[in-house]
Amino acid sequence: MKETSSKRRERAGGRDKSNKEQKEAKSATEPQDVEMPEEEAANAAKQPKELDSLTLEDIKEHVKQIEKAVSGKEPRFVLRALRALPSTSRRLNTNVLHKALTGFFTSNATTREFLLGFLEEPMETAEGDIQFRPRTGKAAAAPLLPEVETYLQLLLVIHLTNSKRYTEAQKVSDELMQKVSSKNRRALDLVVAKCYYYHARVYEFLKQLDTIRSFLHTRLRTATLRHDADGQAVLLNLLLRNYLHFNLYDQAEKLVSKSVFPELANNNEWARYLYYTGRIKAIQLEYTEARRTLTNALRKAPQHTAVGFKQTVHKLLIVVELLLGEIPDRLQFRQPSLKRSLMPYFLLTQAVRTGNLAKFNQVLEQFGEKFQTDGTYTLIIRLRHNVIKTGVRMISLSYSRISLADIAQKLQLDSPEDAEFIVAKAIRDGVIEASINHEKGFVQSKETMDIYGTREPQLAFHQRISFCLDLHNMSVKAMRFPPKAYNKDLESAEERREREQQDLEFAKEMAEDDDDSFP
Repeated sequence: MKETSSKRRERAGGRDKSNKEQKEAKSATEPQDVEMPEEEAANAAKQPKELDSLTLEDIKEHVKQIEKAVSGKEPRFVLRALRALPSTSRRLNTNVLHKALTGFFTSNATTREFLLGFLEEPMETAEGDIQFRPRTGKAAAAPLLPEVETYLQLLLVIHLTNSKRYTEAQKVSDELMQKVSSKNRRALDLVVAKCYYYHARVYEFLKQLDTIRSFLHTRLRTATLRHDADGQAVLLNLLLRNYLHFNLYDQAEKLVSKSVFPELANNNEWARYLYYTGRIKAIQLEYTEARRTLTNALRKAPQHTAVGFKQTVHKLLIVVELLLGEIPDRLQFRQPSLKRSLMPYFLLTQAVRTGNLAKFNQVLEQFGEKFQTDGTYTLIIRLRHNVIKTGVRMISLSYSRISLADIAQKLQLDSPEDAEFIVAKAIRDGVIEASINHEKGFVQSKETMDIYGTREPQLAFHQRISFCLDLHNMSVKAMRFPPKAYNKDLESAEERREREQQDLEFAKEMAEDDDDSFP
């Protein structure tokens, strides 16, 4: 009886719960007037203001870092400010820039009014508005450092570019380039390198890249004479991008051959440079060198960001590997960040691997526009011969003897004569081991020889060893140390004098002991 009564209570409790849930569901479906509490409304209004105040504090901190770098002659502090530039640029708006320019440009009214003319008037000041006065007292009357002025103007260029106001961004950037061209300060080099990048970016959006080519060459010559490694790296990459945009591969090759990319450049610039050189080598039929540079570009690229760059490099690398007669690893196509963008290249790889010319033509027709957008269409057209060679190799492995007419039918060629020419070229290139009977019109495959009796294993091991040695050398070159860290273990001048004095005294004592030991 106890068990039955407990069960009844549970059933009654379940009915009460279900009734409550039904009532709550009905009340949820019925339209109700919900009033937002005053505190939540105030918090919603405070959130943009708090975000703006945090952004202004970050800009103020970056300016302090730049001033510290100039006073202490330590460029690494400028790097800290520039490293945070992407996150800062995403939080820029009209109010933040208006307060930053008004707060810092206290002594230069002409530049301030010129820059503020590109910003809309901020909203009317209400209660609790942000007060931003980074320069007060004597500091307000002192002129801004050229590095700080350039950094603040760069923020305005980035904001106008992100807002798609390219014409206005062009005017600000042109004025900035005229200003920094006359300066020769080492602490300014890092900031100016960023300015070059966004200057070329604005002209690219305006489709006027060819107009700044001479300017980039002039600045590259100046940066080389001043041993400005960061400026050299950025300008070389911008020039290569400019040439490749207009398919000027010969001029790009001449630029690469007659210039030296600085080894002290950061990894991002190295990755861009290796990608551009890989594209040039691939167009010029140097596929082995192209694969090496593209692989190094992927290794230099950021591991968790720059997804678009890695997708572009992978597309070109897959085509280059197919042109080399190799099949890319399947794991490349399974990565979550690459799976969708590499789907056409996966279908292309399947067609090349099976030697199916019909499927290859189908993929080329279906994704031709995408291949042209990616800039790989001309290389993929070259793959047709590789597809035919793969088909000939598979036929040679499957049949010890087959007629030329059957080969033409399987490869979908026009006539047996075309098949005869293709098979003859494959035999000459060493793709297959066979002989052609021209009178009877068939191909006779030879017995497969032992691969370990050839030099192929030696070449494969040589390739792997070279890869490991190159990786070790690049890792050693990429090691970073704190500036002047070698001074810690070195003794000062006073310590050296004391040690030398002690050595002299010790030598005299030893000489006296030696004299005393003789009668």
